[in-house]
Amino acid sequence: MAHASPAATGHRAVSAHWAGPVLLGIVYGVWAAGIRRDAGPITTGNVLFGVVAGVIVAAVCFALRRTAHTLPRELRALSWTAFAGIAFGFLYSLTDATILRSVIMSLVVAAGVFTLTFYRYYTTE
Repeated sequence: MAHASPAATGHRAVSAHWAGPVLLGIVYGVWAAGIRRDAGPITTGNVLFGVVAGVIVAAVCFALRRTAHTLPRELRALSWTAFAGIAFGFLYSLTDATILRSVIMSLVVAAGVFTLTFYRYYTTE
């Protein structure tokens, strides 16, 4: 038959639902550990820091993907905005930038994410 069976499509949907947050968590964890390492030797502390940061980001991303569709478009856009702003601000603060610069840069990123997500949700509903 040319049609896919429901079991096969359900399995792909589950793996695709996990793939994005897991990949994001891995990239975020490696990036955070790399920034914290600051060209020094790789230590257990750096690896543990990267793993914890990656797991937290993946868990929050997974939770947002599972629950954000139940929110109105404004709150959905704000939830992704807060997630992106906090995640970026944390990474930026690891670079030894001042707190004021970290806050300003994360607000700029958050404003861009809000604009894009609100536009997407507004035009697709």
